Order: sequence, then structure tokens, then C-alpha cells
Amino acid sequence: MKVKILGACVSAIALLSGAAQAEISGNAVKIGVMNDQSGLYADLAGQGSVEAARMAVEDFGGSVDGAPIEVLSADHQNKPDVGSNIVREWIDVQGADVIVDVPTSSVALAVTEITRDTNRVFLVSGAATTELTGAACSPTTIHWTYDTYALAVGTGRAMVQEGGDSWFFITADYAFGHQLEEDTSKVVQEQGGQVLGSVRHPLSTADFSSYLLQAQGSGAKVIGLANAGTDTTNAIKQANEFGITQAGQQIASLLMFLSDVNALGLEVAQGLVLTTGFYWDMNDETRAWSQRFNERVGKMPTMVQAGVYSSVMHYLNAIKETGTDEATAVVEQMKATPVNDFFAKNGKIREDGRMVHDMYLARVKTPEESKQQWDYYEILRTIPADEAFLPLEESTCEHVAAAQ
Repeated sequence: MKVKILGACVSAIALLSGAAQAEISGNAVKIGVMNDQSGLYADLAGQGSVEAARMAVEDFGGSVDGAPIEVLSADHQNKPDVGSNIVREWIDVQGADVIVDVPTSSVALAVTEITRDTNRVFLVSGAATTELTGAACSPTTIHWTYDTYALAVGTGRAMVQEGGDSWFFITADYAFGHQLEEDTSKVVQEQGGQVLGSVRHPLSTADFSSYLLQAQGSGAKVIGLANAGTDTTNAIKQANEFGITQAGQQIASLLMFLSDVNALGLEVAQGLVLTTGFYWDMNDETRAWSQRFNERVGKMPTMVQAGVYSSVMHYLNAIKETGTDEATAVVEQMKATPVNDFFAKNGKIREDGRMVHDMYLARVKTPEESKQQWDYYEILRTIPADEAFLPLEESTCEHVAAAQ
């Protein structure tokens, strides 16, 4: 009799265990990290973002509710069609549960449509357009690290307040550049400045001479670079070679990363003002995590790469709490839980999917001020979360508007 009772108990435990395991689709949690791994955004995201995701998985323990956690990765080549095909294959064939990173706003906008339609989570770290939490928002998309509004509020406002009250934009000709120019123009004008003109360039441009000459000819006090990656570094190098800054015009790099400063060198980058969501040398926590990253990757992390780790860890903790990887339940748990880690303190995910947290206005140090490699930023001020991001009441996100 005792044997029968024991056998029944074992069977019941096995059934309960199987039921719990069944809450994890495909008996595995699959994380797809997609970004530019060979082009102009490879240094700011690329393999560094993949390693950041792997670090999060390892630190979490490698499994959740007995289900292994796997990391997939791919290069979207900054092409929406390529990115869309990768994501569809990951979801339809490999059973991916969440898509992560995706710099290049045009690709991210395409991906958010797919993840909305297939009920998958999308954790955006690298893309910048505010449309991801605006008109193109999705109940399962979370925008983690920064956006064009935060960049405009930080760098744009600071430059105008310092006397840079006339602007000319050199803008990457796709969704990110257009949105960044629009958001910054609005801030400049609200601060009493004026926009004298703009010119748009193709993605991954090598020669900025004609664009810089137009900007120089405008007489604007500030040349706003609404681009990123090697487009930004190429434009700054050539502006320096042409003597534009030496003649009195200022360069506003509206989206600059630690990797860009490293590529330029402090001799060229010194004095540039930028807005960032993360800097490795802010406190003991940021230094400890960043040093671990550096040991694996050979460089200090950008804010995109730090944001990938933070978002993936928050996602995995939500699965642990809910016992499921079903997108709606996981996102609901993520929104209900504050973000408190080395990346953000008291971060909050709003109904529109925007993770609001403090941002930072920084100045690039001179070579004399820098004490070691990667000692590049002086933090000028903290931009509080409620100031850094578009107020929720101004959101054009459809499901937020419907709930209000």
C-alpha cells in the first residue's frame, strides 16, 4: 500500500512539474539579439550587445523554471527587409520569444509590427525614434535606453542655453535622422532659437564635404549632426579638417556613443557635449559591471550594450515571477516592477512602453583631463526621468490614448 501511495505521489509531482514546464513555450526561452554587426553601428551595438545578453543569461543562471535560455544573434545590415526576414524565421521556425536591441529605427519599426502580430516581446535598446512608443507603439514593445526626444532635450537645450541659438542640421536620411531633427528643432525653437536649414545624407556616407559646406555657408552657430555611428565620426573628422569649428561654429553631436569618442580620439572629440543614458565610470556598480564586460569584449560598453543587459535581465526576472514566457503576462510584470540595477535606479516602464529613467548631459574631456583609457566623459548634470522623456499625456500611442 505504501508503495502504491508513494508511486501516486511521484506521478502527481511529475504531472505538476510537467504543467509548470509547459508554461515555457517550446521548453526553452529564446532571445534573439539582432543588430548591425558589420556596418556603421557595429561598434556601438554589434557583438558587444550579443555578449551583454549572454552575460545577463549567465548571471541569471542559464535557465528559468528548468527551461534553458538560448541566445540567437544576427546581422540585419541596417535593412528593414533583411531584419524582417530574420525575425520571422526566428519566431516561426526557431520559436524565439523576445527580440532584443535592433539599432536602426527603420528596422525596429518593421520588427515591432511583426512582434505585435505574433505576440512576442520586443526590447529596444539601439533604435532611437519616439515612434516606437508613439504612433507605432505595441503592447509588447519596450523602449529601454534612450530616444530622440531625450537626446533633443539634453544636447539641444544645453547648446541653445549656452548661446547656440541658430542651427543647421546634417541629417541621416531615414526614420531616426528625420525624427531626431524634428525633435531637436522643436526644442531649439521653444528655447528661442531658430533653424536656418538642413540637408540629408544617405546612410553610411564617407564624404561629408558638400554637406559641411552647406552648413558652413548657412552661418548657423551650431551644426547639428542628426546621425550616428561612423556617419557621426566621419562628419566630425571632416569638420575638423575643414577648420569649421576653429572658425567659430559649434558641432552638436546629437547621438554620440563612447565608441565614437574612442574612434575619434580626445584630440578631435574634446569639448563635444552629448546626452547619454549610461556611462561606465559613474559609480562602483557601473564600474564593476563594465569591467566584466571589458574583460570579455576588450572595450568599455556603450549605453546600448548596457541597456541590452539591463532589459534582458528584467525580462528574465519577469518570466521567473510569472512562471510563463507568454508575452502579455511577461510585459505586464515588467511594467509592474521598477528597474533598479547598475543601469537605472527607480526606472519605470510606462503604458506606452517607454522605460523612463535619468539621462545625463556629458562633455568630452580634453587629453589632459583624461587619466586613463576610456576616461572620456565629464558628467555635467543629471536630466531627471520626468524631464528626459516625452510626458505620457502627450503620447500618441493608440492603446494609451484609449485607456485615458
